[in-house]
Amino acid sequence: MEVSVLNINGENTGRKVTLDESIFGIEPNEHVVYLDVRQYLANQRQGTHKSKERSEISGSTRKLGRQKGGGGARRGDINSPLLVGGARVFGPKPRDYHFKLNKKVKQLARKSALSQKAIENAIIVVEDFAFEAPSTKAFVNVLNKLNICEKKQLFVLPSSNKTVYLSARNLKRTNVAIASNINTYGIMNSDVLVISEGSLEIISKTLTKKEA
Repeated sequence: MEVSVLNINGENTGRKVTLDESIFGIEPNEHVVYLDVRQYLANQRQGTHKSKERSEISGSTRKLGRQKGGGGARRGDINSPLLVGGARVFGPKPRDYHFKLNKKVKQLARKSALSQKAIENAIIVVEDFAFEAPSTKAFVNVLNKLNICEKKQLFVLPSSNKTVYLSARNLKRTNVAIASNINTYGIMNSDVLVISEGSLEIISKTLTKKEA
């Protein structure tokens, strides 16, 4: 699959790049995409939720009423879950939501996500670029030139670029990622992928390397 290379002014440079068919041209596997996105979201959870159970409530242990004959449910002390201010039955406890996925599954998920974007014609390849200084205005100008200002974008760069990151940081619909660290959630959560030319080789090496 060939894609034209644009500059940051949205103009065609006259050059084309060929997207790796083993990454951008496979049949998307929806189930592995689901698993990878589910794992990513689960790993973002802190799991620090907690409510107090009966033994953790501060209060007297004196029995408030008779065991029988009161006309209502049996209750013991003031910490009873039946009473206002009492404990919670089977409340949430701190837990770890992380779960494991095989590397090959995660790799296939990323390939499937990239292939899905290629099918939707939602991939733009641009020349490698940088700013002399952080400038949100300059970054917005790039979005306008590429006609993607109203879409959610993921910019994929070959390496960390502080000026580009700081320029895009305040934009609600824009995310910036490094080619070696792109994840399935980031790809699927964007309407359009803007991939810098130098990132394609890194993506290819990352997603085609075989495990020993």
